[in-house]
Order: sequence, then structure tokens, then C-alpha cells
Amino acid sequence: MAERRPGASVRARVRVLDVGADIDVIRRDDVATEEPLQIRLAAGEERRDVAVTMRTPGFDFELAAGWLAGEGVITSAEDLRRVDYCTDVDLAADQQYNVVTATLRAAVLPDLDRLDRHGYVTSACGVCGRADIESLAVRCAPIADDRTLAAAVLFGLPDRLRGDQSLFARTGGVHAAGLAGSDGKLLVVREDVGRHNAVDKVIGHRLLNGDAAATPAPAALVVSGRTSFEIVQKAVAAGIPVVAGVSAPSSLAVSLAEQFGITLVGFLRGRRANVYSHPQRIVDGVPEDTADRAPEDTADRAGEGAVVAAPAGA
Repeated sequence: MAERRPGASVRARVRVLDVGADIDVIRRDDVATEEPLQIRLAAGEERRDVAVTMRTPGFDFELAAGWLAGEGVITSAEDLRRVDYCTDVDLAADQQYNVVTATLRAAVLPDLDRLDRHGYVTSACGVCGRADIESLAVRCAPIADDRTLAAAVLFGLPDRLRGDQSLFARTGGVHAAGLAGSDGKLLVVREDVGRHNAVDKVIGHRLLNGDAAATPAPAALVVSGRTSFEIVQKAVAAGIPVVAGVSAPSSLAVSLAEQFGITLVGFLRGRRANVYSHPQRIVDGVPEDTADRAPEDTADRAGEGAVVAAPAGA
């Protein structure tokens, strides 16, 4: 029997109702795939399951590498001997592509006790708190990157990202993340049902393809929805100085960005944006300090879901 490798979308039978247009029809529709990915870590004779995440299949090795880098388990591709799908005989054929084993070059596994709280990761967010911040402070210094990003380049990022969201165009049900150079060109874009999964994939792509050693670090990470703590955490670990989202950041994301030298941008739409931390990196378009005045976009935030390039939420 041929192995079934899950795709990024599946066809579903739907009944379409539109009272205003007098439509009541049955048709097929594309739905974004969501399946579990179990990440295993191996070193020498040791093996351990470290996480399960609900993700959109595709670029699974990048996802595993990016997640491990974000958690500080690896720092470069040199730490990895290989990444493989699992071929355990006790696994059903249709599940072998839902288990990935990352084999380290080290002879023994590192201390993984701190990963226990991350044993299950949803497609929406991870588990985080004070322990995560303290752990990040131990292994990552604040980003002192003095590169700047032109405001015109910043404003162009959502349109560039939207242009590469082919899965979203078919399904309307995935988020996207992209790494951009200082010229605004996207180096890599990935889509997934989970925001943080998409971020792991782009960071993992850079790591596995040797880009981290061969080229300067990306100037910005752009995401299609809101910006959470874990997205900023991953940017800190990857050394990315600017994180931009088309929707709102969380309070903890703002605090973390301020602490670790990240320029955090939210509500990036058209020619407008809110810069929540380290605004000095955005040049040729940042006005003088107006912190004492109410932001002009406060009134329209309730309707943000109708404006963003991809669903902001969930």
C-alpha cells in the first residue's frame, strides 16, 4: 500500500448559503490541513520526545529545527547530524510523516527538563512566563544590531508577504511569516495554521540551508497576524532586530521586545504603523515623540479583522 503523505490542504464538501444572493449549493472547498507533528530528539543511544505541535504539513524539518533553535537546544546547523521522518515499525504508515527525529552530533542529550512545560504546543501559542524570560536572558544577549530599516520598506512588507500567501489564497485559514532583508525583499516565506509554526519554519529554513553563516541576519521578521510573546522570543534567539505584524502585539511581547532590543511594530497597514519599542531603527518616516497624544488609530481597532492580510487571531 502506498504511503499517504499529508498535504497542506484537503478538499471538503460544503453547503454554501447566501440568502442575499439566493444561493444554496453544494460544492467542494479547500481547507487548510491541521495535523500533529511529534518532535523527537536523539543523541548517542538516547532518544526523547520533546514536543507535539499542531501544524500544517510541509517543511517539517524546518519546523523542528526552528523550534529547537528557539528553545536553545541548538544554535546552528552544526549541532544537528540529521533530521528524519520516523520509520518505527509500530507506527501506522499514515503517521510516519507526523513524527520527526532530530539527531544531535553530541554524544548525549542536553538537559531537557526546562522543555517539559512545552511538551504540547497548540497551533495558537506556546506556554510561557517568567521562567521563559529568565532562561532567554541566560542564553541570549539583547540585540545591539545598529542596522536601520526605512519606513517605506517597512510599509511594503505586508503586501510582499500577501503576494506569497498561496495557501491562504486557497483556504483563508493559515498564517504566514517571512524574513526580509533591509531592502524589503523576502528571503523566505512559510504558511501554517499556527503563527509560531510559520516563524519556526522560516528560521529553520535559514538554519538548515546554511544562510545564517553565509549571509547577514535578516533585517525583519514579518507576520500576518498578531504578535505574541513566543514570536518575539524566537526573534531574540535568532538575532532578528525588527518584528512587524499587521495586527496587535501582546503586552508581554512589548515588554520582551523592549528588554531584548527588538523593534516591535504592530498594526502595520497601508502607510501606518505603531512602533512599540526601539523606534530608532525605523528611519525616514518616524516623527518626533508624541507619546502624550492618543494614537490616531485607536478608534478603528475593533474592526481590525476586516483589514488584515490574513486572519489575526486564534
